[in-house]
Amino acid sequence: MNYADGIGDRIIKRKLTRRDFLWLMSATGAGVAGASLSGCATDPVSGKSVLVGLTPQQEIALDKNQSPFQFSEDYGAVKDPNLNRYVDSVGSKLAANSHRPNMPYSFRVVNANHVNAYAFPGGSIAVTRGLLVELENESELAGLLGHEVGHVSARHAAEQAGKTIIAQAALMSSAILASTQSSSLGNTLYGLGSFGAGALLSHYSRNNERESDSLGLSYMTETGYNPNGMLGLTDVLRKQNKSQPSSLETMFATHPPSEERYRSTEKAIAKRYTSLTDRPLLRERFMDNTQDLRELKSTIHELQKGEEAFSRESFARAENHFRDSIRKTPNDYPANVLLAKSLIAQNRQQEAQVYLDKAKAVYPEEAQAHNLSGINKISMNEFPGAYQDLARYDKLLPGNPNTLFLRGFAMEGMQDKRGAAQHYYDYLKVVREGKAAQHAYGRLRAWGYIS
Repeated sequence: MNYADGIGDRIIKRKLTRRDFLWLMSATGAGVAGASLSGCATDPVSGKSVLVGLTPQQEIALDKNQSPFQFSEDYGAVKDPNLNRYVDSVGSKLAANSHRPNMPYSFRVVNANHVNAYAFPGGSIAVTRGLLVELENESELAGLLGHEVGHVSARHAAEQAGKTIIAQAALMSSAILASTQSSSLGNTLYGLGSFGAGALLSHYSRNNERESDSLGLSYMTETGYNPNGMLGLTDVLRKQNKSQPSSLETMFATHPPSEERYRSTEKAIAKRYTSLTDRPLLRERFMDNTQDLRELKSTIHELQKGEEAFSRESFARAENHFRDSIRKTPNDYPANVLLAKSLIAQNRQQEAQVYLDKAKAVYPEEAQAHNLSGINKISMNEFPGAYQDLARYDKLLPGNPNTLFLRGFAMEGMQDKRGAAQHYYDYLKVVREGKAAQHAYGRLRAWGYIS
């Protein structure tokens, strides 16, 4: 009996162990969509050839396919349309003055608590609420968004996406080879399962980051902003790195050292932009538009502490921080989801479900809580409810093939072999390797759908 078939039998008969739960969780990440590489491409900023790149059409398609999953991973866009419109208006003005003004740019604030901002290849750009609450004026925001537009303009994201596709192919090949040599690949496959949209955004070279700083400074001054906004931004990051280094998201922390960025920006302004430093920083307009979000600052800081504890597997300590944040802001969507995660990690699924249900009620249009609720209900043998949650997740965030497997698994728990077989068959059309695929294939054979 292979591991996948064995775990399937055990889950149908009883509640999940933590190992079982992690195995199911590994089947929820959306992998990088397949794309063919265009070979060499041109950097519109330097005019030089990029060794590994995507065509503009591929950039836009990859962005459209992957960015929704990352935004959901970051708990969705903040439920403040005025704030999102404000950030989009600032970003759109910068994009119009970039080297690639015709890309379909869009800008939003996401509910993640860590300090980060990122750009997808086609121009979908996000800033986390954890970073936005640390800024002081619109010129700092313009510096931040200008930097991210710089990544799109210089095709850094496209180059990284191409390299990621190659790296993932190599990683998948290694896993397939290993699967013929080992019967225990839980950790490897768990890593593969979570290797999704975020992988497109990480590990820019420091030269890429320096170039984006320079481009961002150029775009913001051409748009009419005070260049000291970029200096203020780098100062925020410098202070954050000293006071709360754990709140910096890993991919954002790969930028050049904060002190170096600050000094480089200071020199660039002195050399090229001194005459523009008397422009207004637009603090009042920024404060007016971010007032509601800034009222959550203490909640966000509490959640940052909880997430740090969670990353260290101090789940009880994380739970305390998440409960404190909910006492401050009971209807905060990320706080409820994070508390549920900390409870699940402690095998307290019934308690966790209370907060997942609350999260779904608070933000019904956001997918993550529905997905986690479906898996949590599977762990409690509540298969009909699990199927409903997973179906809702699939409607909100279509395109994740692993949802097909989970829905099939829920139907199997409901003793609906016909329905489960259809989902497993659809899943195997897309995914051919891994423990979930082995389980699906094994069931189809056992039920007589495959000879």
